Amino acid sequence: MAFKITEKCISCGACAAACPVQCITQGEERFVIDPDACISCGTCAEVCPVEAPVEDNE
Repeated sequence: MAFKITEKCISCGACAAACPVQCITQGEERFVIDPDACISCGTCAEVCPVEAPVEDNE
């Protein structure tokens, strides 16, 4: 299950810097995760100071 970044994102970039497959990029309002490239490792959620990345259950 891929992760997604919620509206809690403060655009600090911690998730993008930590992502082992570099699938997180800066979007217009917040960082975004490419669901096709995400390996669901959870590193983004571990390093995020505001708990913005969550599992995408959709």
